[in-house]
Amino acid sequence: MNNSFPVGAAVRRLDVPRDDSTGLIAGHARSHSKVKVLALALALFGPAVQAAGLVPPQGYYAGIEKLKTGPSDYTCEAVPKPYTDKLQFRSKYEGSDKARATLNKASEKAFRDSTASITTLERGVSKQVMQYMRDGRPRQLDCTLEWLGTWARADALMSTDYNHTGKSMRKWALGSLSSSWLHLKFSNSKPLAAHQQEAELIEKWFARLADQVVKDWSDLPLEKINNHSYWAAWSVMASAVATDRRDLFDWSIKEYRVAANQVDAQGFLPNELKRKQRALAYHNYALPPLAMIASFAQANGVDVRPENNGALKRLGDRVLSGVEDPSPFKNKNGEKQDMHDLKIDSKYAWLEPWCSLYRCSADELEKKHDMQPFKSFRLGGDLTRVYDPQAEQKK
Repeated sequence: MNNSFPVGAAVRRLDVPRDDSTGLIAGHARSHSKVKVLALALALFGPAVQAAGLVPPQGYYAGIEKLKTGPSDYTCEAVPKPYTDKLQFRSKYEGSDKARATLNKASEKAFRDSTASITTLERGVSKQVMQYMRDGRPRQLDCTLEWLGTWARADALMSTDYNHTGKSMRKWALGSLSSSWLHLKFSNSKPLAAHQQEAELIEKWFARLADQVVKDWSDLPLEKINNHSYWAAWSVMASAVATDRRDLFDWSIKEYRVAANQVDAQGFLPNELKRKQRALAYHNYALPPLAMIASFAQANGVDVRPENNGALKRLGDRVLSGVEDPSPFKNKNGEKQDMHDLKIDSKYAWLEPWCSLYRCSADELEKKHDMQPFKSFRLGGDLTRVYDPQAEQKK
C-alpha cells in the first residue's frame, strides 16, 4: 500500500476537512453509511448476503397457483412403509444378453413388487407437491412432510448391500424426491417457513443419500458410464440445490462433462447404441437428466452448453430427427428400432429445459406445445409450470 505520508506522521485535526454531521473525514461519510448498511444487512440475512447459495431455475420460485380455502375431500394416504432392507432387486432385463434390451416379464413383475413402496413414495410425493402448489391446502403440505419425514427418520434407502438395480433405485428415488422438494423450498409462497425442523430433517436425509449416490456411481470405467450415471448426476444436482452443497454440485457437473464427451460427432452415444432395438429409446432416455443438469448449471452461472462442441444440442437434434426417421440408428447398430416408448408424450419432458437452453425451431416448439403439459415424477413433477407457465395457462 502506498502511503501519502510517512508511517507515524501525525495528522492534525484542523488540517483535515471533516463532515459536520458525522465528524468523519470529508468524502468518507458516504462510504461510512454504506458500511453501516452492509453491516445491517449481514446482521439480518447472514451468510445469504456474504455468499449466494445454490439456486434452481427461475420457475421454481412460483407461488401457489390459486389458494383454495373451501371444503375439500382431500385425504392423505397412509405413508408407504420405509424401505430399509438391502437394495438387492431383480432386473427387468434378467436373462438378456449384454445389450440389456429384451424384457423379462417375470423378473419385471418381481422388480415392481419388491420396489413398490419406493415407487409409491416417489409418485405420491410428486403428486402431493403438485397438488399443494396448485391449491395451497395445508393438509397437502402436511402429507408430504409426513411421508418424507417418516422415511428420513427411518434412514431409508441407505443400505450399502446393493446390486446394480438397487443402487439405480436409490438414485432414481433421490432425484424424484429432492426435485419435488425444490418447489416447496424455493416457492415465493414460503410453505416451509413454519416447518423448519422437519425440513432440516428431510434435507439431511437427502444429503446422506446424495453422498451415497456419489459413492455408488463414481470412478466407473467409460464403457460402464451410460444413462444410469446421467440420472445419478441429476439426482445429485437436485440434492445439491436442495441442501446447498457445492461439492455435490461440482460432482454433478463433472459427471455431466463425462457424458457430454461421450456424444460423438453425429450425436450418438456409443454405450446406448449397444442397446440394439432400444438404442433410440435409450438415447431419448439419456436426455432428461442431462438437460436438467445443464439448466440448473446455467441458473448457477455455469454454462455447460459448449462442452464437446455443443454435445447436448447435438444429442437432442439426433433424437428428434431419429423419431422422424430412425434409419440412422439402424445403420449404426444394425437393428430396427422399437418405437413403442417414443410414442409416449411424457418421454419428451426434456424438451422443456432444452428449449430454455437453446432456440428451438418452430416445428420443435409446435411439437412441445402439442404434448404439454409435461409431468414427470422423476424430474420433480410439472416441468411445463417451471419452464413454460404461459403455455400451461392456455391449456
